[in-house]
Amino acid sequence: MFPANSVQHNRPVRFYFRQEICQIIPSHTTQTVLQFLRESCRATGTKEGCGEGDCGACTVVIGKLDEQNQLHLEAVNACIQFLPTLDGCALFTIEDLQNLSDDLHPIQHAMITAHGSQCGFCTPGIIMSLWAMYENSASCPNEEQILDALSGNLCRCTGYRPIIDAVKLAYESPRVTFDKAKIIDALQSLQALPSLVLMVKDQQFFIPKTLEALAELYKTYPNARLLSGSTDIGLWVTKQHRQLDNLIFINHILALKTINNTADYVEIGAGVSLQDAFTALIAQNSGWQELARRFASKQIKNAGTLGGNIANGSPIGDSMPALIAQSAKLVLRCGEQVRTLALDEFYIAYQKNALQPSEFITAIQVPNHQNLPDELSYFATYKVAKRFDADISAVCGAYFVKLDKQNKVSEIRIVYGGMAEIPKRAKHLEAALHNQEWLEANIDNALSKIEQDFSPLTDGRASAHYRLLVAKNLLKRFYFESQVIAGTTNEPKLIRLTQIA
Repeated sequence: MFPANSVQHNRPVRFYFRQEICQIIPSHTTQTVLQFLRESCRATGTKEGCGEGDCGACTVVIGKLDEQNQLHLEAVNACIQFLPTLDGCALFTIEDLQNLSDDLHPIQHAMITAHGSQCGFCTPGIIMSLWAMYENSASCPNEEQILDALSGNLCRCTGYRPIIDAVKLAYESPRVTFDKAKIIDALQSLQALPSLVLMVKDQQFFIPKTLEALAELYKTYPNARLLSGSTDIGLWVTKQHRQLDNLIFINHILALKTINNTADYVEIGAGVSLQDAFTALIAQNSGWQELARRFASKQIKNAGTLGGNIANGSPIGDSMPALIAQSAKLVLRCGEQVRTLALDEFYIAYQKNALQPSEFITAIQVPNHQNLPDELSYFATYKVAKRFDADISAVCGAYFVKLDKQNKVSEIRIVYGGMAEIPKRAKHLEAALHNQEWLEANIDNALSKIEQDFSPLTDGRASAHYRLLVAKNLLKRFYFESQVIAGTTNEPKLIRLTQIA
């Protein structure tokens, strides 16, 4: 299943930690990074709060080499990351900041000066999120960027104003950096390691490095779980206490982490992080911008992948409505066989999809909807939730419309998450608007059709009545914003809708 001499069975997990390469055999393959730090290392600066990637108290920073072999740092949640996923990476915790500079870091000094900490439980995680931002951004970010960096860190004592002040103060201080050369050398040596096959207590953890190896391995173990960001599977262990016997970690497969732009579409590898995927999607169409900011916390977007979000198939997964609205396709592979499938044909029922045994997603193709001379196209997606940051949607709506030169709807796709057991198109509503003039009166006349498309449930996030009302109102919002873009009204709007170029 792996090329000869390319795999080492049950070698230790190796990663850079505390200024050296560590070799660890985890107590079990789903031992979390947080458990390793607190129970094995007694590194108690990293706190356990929610245990599900929500509060950020456990935030650590993972270092990886980018395409230019430079060190790139990403804040992630230690509570849902499995220890074997650190293989070939660098791990930094709150204790490392002083080890790297022989003093408190400017972020730490500023947090003290600006009174950015009160009870202090959340402070180490906040500092790690801010340290990753500090290392990746030489110039002081604006307030919105600071809040985005803190979107996955909850503080119930201090409030965020003094923390924001601390960031600005830290950037006013002389800049402190650390020598990355030793870490880069260590990571380069780790890259040359054989693929990992780890067996602990009848649990197996595989880390293939090529698509071919993954395809063969998955055919050998068709019941294995493919693991990437662990932002969902991690909760199966920490909250549901499930035992996962065979895991295949795909994050070392470079072919799954590429983004390719063609004349017809942008192709995003299934292993591309949500953070990088959204950057590519926004570059293609800024109608993604609001959803990208509100999709999840920074830590979750750093760890999670677009392919994983799609494969998970949650009815409240926010990426799928927008991708379906843009006519996205999936590239699927089983062994040597490759096929493409429209995303709106992928979901069959709740938590059921069209993947065949041993088949997996390799890429997502999102078309470039280029306007012809006599056409206008508009796209937007909206998220409605109780909290602005890091919350699950009550309703997520996505809309694409193409108009001919008579202002008639030649193509329309209306998709909702949170309204059914799967992300789903409103086909009765689409049919009522197709070939109609794009006018408010026609939309009003068609809105009742949505009740033929959806019978949403009532739960803790929203009632069925509220969901239907919001779904209707979001379509009206989309219409009004398209008129702002077209220049037919001067009515101000809170969120911009960008015309597709």
